[in-house]
Amino acid sequence: MTTQRLFRTLLRGLALLLLAMGSVVPAQAAVTITFWSQEFGQNFPHAFFTFSGAPDAGGSAVNESYGFTAKAITPALLMGSVGGMIDRPKPSYIAKSNAHFSVVLTDAQYASIRSLIDEWGEKGDSHYNLNRRNCVHFVAEAARRSGLSVVEDKKLMKKPRSFIQSVEQANAGRVTVIEMPAKAYFATLPPPAAANDNVPAVDAATVPH
Repeated sequence: MTTQRLFRTLLRGLALLLLAMGSVVPAQAAVTITFWSQEFGQNFPHAFFTFSGAPDAGGSAVNESYGFTAKAITPALLMGSVGGMIDRPKPSYIAKSNAHFSVVLTDAQYASIRSLIDEWGEKGDSHYNLNRRNCVHFVAEAARRSGLSVVEDKKLMKKPRSFIQSVEQANAGRVTVIEMPAKAYFATLPPPAAANDNVPAVDAATVPH
């Protein structure tokens, strides 16, 4: 066997080895954000998002839900700013909601949205304003930090479903369209599909958003 033929044989062997190794190494994970709304039933309209997956850089998998709401139902909601809080919609609430679209996040985008949660939570500025800082505004900023184009049309900022669908349409080709009720959507996913029920927060169905 000539040196050239031996070299080609070694290269083919190396290529086959690398291919075999690639077939058994799991693909890198990533966090996916999914945008949701609920507008019907006995609950106030609400927009929120969920995380699923794990950062590319490694770390624990996440399966969580986040929204923003007023702390209490009072006439003051109609007068101006009141106390607000990050809420954690539970599976029982999500089950009555609709998934609209999802986006796979970079680790930097994921970190930025986690910072958003802190910025609007107890450690940051948690004031709630029905006209200027409600659940739709919170989701709008999460979408923006997901790398999406977001237009805050005043006519839509109290309409969770319509607003989220406007973002979906403005980013056609950049998002994964879902547009399914929770039950149908979760049926397409491997378990666990819903967020953890053990969350230290109020049920989103009990407060205005």
